[in-house]
Amino acid sequence: MIRFEQVGFRYAEKAAPVLAGVDLEIDEGELCLVVGRTGTGKSTLLRAVNGLVPHFTGGILSGRVTVAGRDTRDHPPRELADVVGYVGQDPRAGFVTDVVEEELAYGMESLGLAPAVMRRRVEETLDLLGLEGVRDRPLATLSGGQAQRVAIGSVLAAHPRALVLDEPTSALDPVGAEDVLAILQRLVHDLGLTVVLAEHRLERVVHLADSVVLLPGGGRPVAYGPAGTIMATSPVAPPVVRLGRAAGWSPLPLSVRDARRAAAPLRARLGEVPVPSPRTPASSPVASVRGLEVRYGPVAALRGVDLAVARGEVVALMGRNGAGKSSLLSALVGLVRPSAGRAEVLGAVPHELRARAMVRHAGLVPQDPGDLLYAETVAAECRAADRDMTTPEGTCRALFERLAPGVGDAVHPRDLSEGQRLSLALAVILTGRPPLVLLDEPTRGLDYAAKARLVEILEDLAEDGHAIVLATHDVEMAAEVATRAVVIAEGELVADGPVEEVLVSSPAFAPQVSKIFAPLPLLTVAQATTVLGDPA
Repeated sequence: MIRFEQVGFRYAEKAAPVLAGVDLEIDEGELCLVVGRTGTGKSTLLRAVNGLVPHFTGGILSGRVTVAGRDTRDHPPRELADVVGYVGQDPRAGFVTDVVEEELAYGMESLGLAPAVMRRRVEETLDLLGLEGVRDRPLATLSGGQAQRVAIGSVLAAHPRALVLDEPTSALDPVGAEDVLAILQRLVHDLGLTVVLAEHRLERVVHLADSVVLLPGGGRPVAYGPAGTIMATSPVAPPVVRLGRAAGWSPLPLSVRDARRAAAPLRARLGEVPVPSPRTPASSPVASVRGLEVRYGPVAALRGVDLAVARGEVVALMGRNGAGKSSLLSALVGLVRPSAGRAEVLGAVPHELRARAMVRHAGLVPQDPGDLLYAETVAAECRAADRDMTTPEGTCRALFERLAPGVGDAVHPRDLSEGQRLSLALAVILTGRPPLVLLDEPTRGLDYAAKARLVEILEDLAEDGHAIVLATHDVEMAAEVATRAVVIAEGELVADGPVEEVLVSSPAFAPQVSKIFAPLPLLTVAQATTVLGDPA
């Protein structure tokens, strides 16, 4: 169905190759997962399937990519739209209409299909993806999961034979991600569609994959094979795989179900594991909200929220898409004015402070890191951050190198991968070391190694007395770094406590290790291997 024959690609004549010697064939009805560290060429490989590489991106493509027998060198994306559908990292960026039903029909209009065919296919797509209840809804009002399903539906309505998705669950809460992945699994098993997707949160999808493409980066040859075979040695692996390696389980489990079966003797042998004592804040709050209400017109995003964050705390702010997490962060940094109640940071009211004064109190990395990046090169962006924050020259660049090693000074921020761009925005904000650090989905686009480096930086900040609040759907990240978990639903605070208690008790937000060893209070692979090594 999809064939790469010794494919190589570089974005400019003198640039280092992004892909080299890619030789693989993905069969019809296969779910193929593309994995690799941040910046290793996953998005480039996906875009080569539908001809965006090189017709849209430019650059030098060698070798041959064929889809259903069509050579992408001879067929630009518009001539491949009937055989391959592509959904990028930001599904909303691809929307061209205002209403769900119109968006589903737009691609078919572009292909010149008859109105009767279009009407029938729209109805079929609405039913297939569970969108019949939002057919008349404006796209701007959809949740993240609904928007992702509409983006998938807009290409599915053309009846392609292959579907290509770039990080389809990166912006979704755990439940929304499961819904989207269940739909993809149904498309593969019931309709025989070929699905190729790249994903950093492998814990969500690796157990569904028939095959895995591992991109090692640096222009080195890719590895391709069954999921279990590739994961046995892959440098990027989800917690369940890393735990299986550490415990010596064979065959290597890819799912929580298989790992839980393998861990049954260990759970019985371990008996009880004491719950770690939560870290007690040793100071008064850095930030607090009391009776906070935020409204957008008639819609209440937050209602009566009371919360305080002290120095040294790392608070994981969790909840469904649209629950109000971003609104709370915006109130703490002064981007929105509360409709009722009060927010304070170091005794000041955020929305009353000028921006230059606010950055000395709190720093926010938003969901779209590009909002913080304005310079023409990485080096210029880092110099500007050092100057604005009055820190020694090289401070920001050192932080960025720690988060995303090996990126050149002359690279334009828009040419970075999603994860690298996020790392640069994080470095810009962390350069000023504000007392309150606010991160909105800080792991979107980051591989496991980059997340581990981020955890180290956040732990260092917490030990130095900074207060950290991260709004995240990444339960594995929350388990690694958070000392406290706060859950928001429909704008109201519904849970607040030590991370060990809140995450373990939640089916939706429990990390993989917790699910494997439940009811034991273990959250991370490091905790589990420590206990396994000393079961007494």
